[in-house]
This record gives sequence, structure tokens and C-alpha cells, in this order.
Amino acid sequence: MATESSANSSQAWLYFSLMTVLCWGVYGLLLHTGQLSINPGGDATMNRYKAFLFVGIAYFLVAVLAPLALLMMKGAAFSGYTSKGMWWSLIAGIAGAIGAFGVLLAFGAKGSPTVVMSIIFAGAPIVNAVVAIILHPPAGGFGTIKWQFYVGIVLAAAGGAMATYFKPPPPSPAKPAVTQASAAPSAPKANN
Repeated sequence: MATESSANSSQAWLYFSLMTVLCWGVYGLLLHTGQLSINPGGDATMNRYKAFLFVGIAYFLVAVLAPLALLMMKGAAFSGYTSKGMWWSLIAGIAGAIGAFGVLLAFGAKGSPTVVMSIIFAGAPIVNAVVAIILHPPAGGFGTIKWQFYVGIVLAAAGGAMATYFKPPPPSPAKPAVTQASAAPSAPKANN
């Protein structure tokens, strides 16, 4: 029984990673839908800012109130924070928020969710891998990095390029609804 429990906990990182893949995988589509739906017919630029406002509210609910409640329930001390840890965490949050705003700006510049998110999700792992090995070099030096790592980076770039180049065509424009009055044949006019 203990072995099964430890096996499940050793796989917890995978389940949480897949949860993030799912959430971030639908993020761009949900954000684009929100931007288009927030004030149909309104100013598109203002709609992007309004949508981003609600993203911020969601961040506040999920990233401020939820951890605050968890910390309080667990009796965590609200002291002993290092300035380095606080600054790096703050910078991470700023980078995430700027990235979310960049998604909206890309949509505003006529980027489709299919292409924008493909570029982001192909490019972000490449940036992460490069920055991670610069900030945290491998124990044996850069010469210990296996060739498969570099192939993975090239494949990620190729995947983003292919998804962009071979993107699906945009949906057909919606046909206007035919009203009863316009569908009925008109009566001939009498000549006087």
C-alpha cells in the first residue's frame, strides 16, 4: 500500500504538468473569445484592455487570494522572506502578465489563436531551455549536454514554423440571417 502511494506521489508532477498543458493550451482561445465577446461592436482596442482587466482579476483571485488562504490555513509564518526570493517571484509575475498582454496585442494585430499560440508554445520552451542552462549550467559543463537536447530545440522551432505556415484557413464569414419579410416574394406593383 505504501509503495502504491509513493508511486502515485512520484507521478504527481506529471499530473500537475498535464493540468498546466490543458489550461495553457486553451488560454489563448478563451482569451480571444473573451476579447471578441466583451463588447461586440465596441472599440477593438478597448475590448483588448477590458479582457486583460478580467485576466488580472482572475490572477488576483487565483494567485493572491487562494495562496493567501492556503498559507493562513496551514499556519505559515508571514516573515522570513528573502528579498531575493520576493524580487525573483515578482519579476516572474511581471513576465507572465506582460506575456498575457502580448497575446492580446498579437490578436489585435490580426494574429489568429491557432498561429499565435503555436508560436508561443513552440518558442517558450526554447527560450526556457536556453535561459535555464545559462542560469543553471549543467554540473559537468556545457559539453555534457546530449545532442538530443539540441535536436529537441530544433524540432520545437520546426513545429512552431510548420503550425504557422500550414495553419488552417479562417472560418467562412457568417451569412446574414434571412428575415421573414425579406424572404417573402414582393407583390407586383399596379400601374396607373
